[in-house]
Amino acid sequence: MDGIVTEVAVGVKRGSDELLSGSVLSSPNSNMSSMVVTANGNDSKKFKGEDKMDGAPSRVLHIRKLPGEVTETEVIALGLPFGKVTNILMLKGKNQAFLELATEEAAITMVNYYSAVTPHLRNQPIYIQYSNHKELKTDNTLNQRAQAVLQAVTAVQTANTPLSGTTVSESAVTPAQSPVLRIIIDNMYYPVTLDVLHQIFSKFGAVLKIITFTKNNQFQALLQYGDPVNAQQAKLALDGQNIYNACCTLRIDFSKLVNLNVKYNNDKSRDYTRPDLPSGDGQPALDPAIAAAFAKETSLLVDRVKMKKKEGQMLFSVPGALSPLAIPNAAAAAAAAAAGRVGMPGVSAGGNTVLLVSNLNEEMVTPQSLFTLFGVYGDVQRVKILYNKKDSALIQMADGNQSQLAMNHLNGQKMYGKIIRVTLSKHQTVQLPREGLDDQGLTKDFGNSPLHRFKKPGSKNFQNIFPPSATLHLSNIPPSVAEEDLRTLFANTGGTVKAFKFFQRDHKMALLQMATVEEAIQALIDLHNYNLGENHHLRVSFSKSTI
Repeated sequence: MDGIVTEVAVGVKRGSDELLSGSVLSSPNSNMSSMVVTANGNDSKKFKGEDKMDGAPSRVLHIRKLPGEVTETEVIALGLPFGKVTNILMLKGKNQAFLELATEEAAITMVNYYSAVTPHLRNQPIYIQYSNHKELKTDNTLNQRAQAVLQAVTAVQTANTPLSGTTVSESAVTPAQSPVLRIIIDNMYYPVTLDVLHQIFSKFGAVLKIITFTKNNQFQALLQYGDPVNAQQAKLALDGQNIYNACCTLRIDFSKLVNLNVKYNNDKSRDYTRPDLPSGDGQPALDPAIAAAFAKETSLLVDRVKMKKKEGQMLFSVPGALSPLAIPNAAAAAAAAAAGRVGMPGVSAGGNTVLLVSNLNEEMVTPQSLFTLFGVYGDVQRVKILYNKKDSALIQMADGNQSQLAMNHLNGQKMYGKIIRVTLSKHQTVQLPREGLDDQGLTKDFGNSPLHRFKKPGSKNFQNIFPPSATLHLSNIPPSVAEEDLRTLFANTGGTVKAFKFFQRDHKMALLQMATVEEAIQALIDLHNYNLGENHHLRVSFSKSTI
């Protein structure tokens, strides 16, 4: 059987440990051999009766010659334009699958449609025929992965009306109109960076632009693909999925926008087609090497899409999104480390936890002041001011993601009158001095500090990580402390208090604005955990708001 060329978005690869195990395919005929798929994907019995190209119509379709790494998402996507997909069984050891549609009519339409030109997955021809089985029965407890993928698909299947007995039009194959997705991160236990989003979503096609922002106290992003069908496939596969274990849940919808206007390439927004864009005030610019590589990758994919459209082929999406860039860049390393938590094959977890901070004011800096400032972005474990170079220090964070956050937000900021430089260190840990050796208090272990902001699971602090700003967020204020008391307290740090405002509904919290970001940094270092009496210790962090 020959059918039409269709190209389906490449999903996140799955390893051998994720193959279906123990699923049983039942036949309507008692003498028909049934198939048991074992944990390693090998077939425990020879499969019989499915080698005919033609046969009696059935809503169960037999798909052969699948590429080795093909995913459930890609196989399900083959059936989506024709109606609801109700079950799937992957026989990975035989490079085959069974796909069950809701009705026999939908299956007939699908087979007729793919009888014109051969369908392709990952640039490899595949073959679709009716199965001898009239129904697909699988053990749901052992077939959880396929069921989970089917559930994710259900949300958008309402837009895909079954096309019984009709010719499939291009608009039916690609119902999504906008190439821009709106992404909301729920239960944000860990920070989610722009690079992590790029890492995840580029599996489904060329990501052209990303803008991240916080709205209604929720981290959100707008992400633009080169083609609307990429957006549809990404939504199908990722909506409702967790980025990290049991947290950072993706809520994905189509945006009303069809094009994003990105002004700056930094840690908040990026246009991968324009590596020449400025970074904006106070934001770390994209490394030129990674910018050039991203631009090259994107242009190749965009050209490929245009070429396919010119040939008149119908696409579900860009074929084969390129794998993550293996560039020794801090941002890429952080994305890789975070993606390791997602369980993406080929991306190792890790990321350096130790930072090198240089150009410090050696007359003023202490391990405690560095612990307080860097503690805004992660749980500082150890600080070591270098004995022979006291304008430099090593800071060990709890994980690579936190060290990346601290570097992104604090590199280039002013501390004690000097612009500090923050880079990843070649050291893996900060060594404590040998017992009995006096290092003049230059090294301190904060591993058991009660002041860590991110130790508590589900802490709101994960949702309130912002760059240093002149406006500070104050909390844990006792009822007896008035505005004038706080104004005086912060003025005593050497800066000017420009504005102050208690929260309307909760006088335990307030916003206080200093004259400059440097003054706000100084005030945070001096007054975070300050004892205001009545067993209330002041909590200070940077705010995204202005007064």
